[in-house]
Amino acid sequence: MEPTHRRVDLGNGIALHCAEAGRGPLVLLLHGFPEHWASWRYQIPALAEAGFHVVAPDLRGYGESDKPRGLDAYRIDVLAEDVARLVTALGAEQAAVVGHDWGGALAWYAAMWHPERVSRLAVLDCPHPSRMARALRTARQWRRSWYALLFQLPVVPEILLRASDFALLRLLFRRDPARKGAYSAEDVDGILRAAAIPGALTAMIDWYRASLRRRPHKKWLPIAQPVQIIWGERDRYLPADLAVTEPHWAPDQRLLRIAEASHWVQADAPERVNETLLTFLAPLREVFHGDRAVSIV
Repeated sequence: MEPTHRRVDLGNGIALHCAEAGRGPLVLLLHGFPEHWASWRYQIPALAEAGFHVVAPDLRGYGESDKPRGLDAYRIDVLAEDVARLVTALGAEQAAVVGHDWGGALAWYAAMWHPERVSRLAVLDCPHPSRMARALRTARQWRRSWYALLFQLPVVPEILLRASDFALLRLLFRRDPARKGAYSAEDVDGILRAAAIPGALTAMIDWYRASLRRRPHKKWLPIAQPVQIIWGERDRYLPADLAVTEPHWAPDQRLLRIAEASHWVQADAPERVNETLLTFLAPLREVFHGDRAVSIV
């Protein structure tokens, strides 16, 4: 099932480009760095054909979505509000939220700070903020996350990533995935075309800059919603021991570790990921009131 595309006005001066397919309970798919909506190319048709309304946005600053300037526009609390507003703008009361990498961080925070909009939460290769904060106090994690420090520099990261037709990012998608063919040449070209849109690369890197320089204006809260964590054990950046969240923060959680998958788990093991998501989302029921969909757990 091929998605359709449209821009969705969030009502806060930001519009997000969204890929959309299917009809049923709303499921939001949030991509990570440096991808865009097509990070979920293997999941969109599977979820839509199973009876879900699937929406995969280009997140703020990415692809064809709006790209406000300034680090305050990329604070995590501001970004989490985008998720809540997107649910409302799509005519739903709640959505199941699925996120990978930075989209996973955003999913954690959206569930934490906007629980009335998030029915279920699935996170792929992204630790709960408490685990990530603790990991970043260690030299081991900074050896893996060194690029986050590089990204704090002005201009230099943009020059390095854009050099020689995005050679570093092309190398990343050739080297990192565990499954041959997980990213075709066409897939990578699409990612880099989105990154080449004026203003996109700086906005994408500003997510990293804001994460270290702009503290959110809210505190962490326990997550009451059911949580499914999926982790590729061959992740070069985030080791699998970060996957389990303390019960205090997420009392209803389950974990699938996929030994043969890398950080790019939804592309390395799409069948396993799809099967797990469909099982996790199965309890959702849907009641339609005209064109409004209300997801009920």
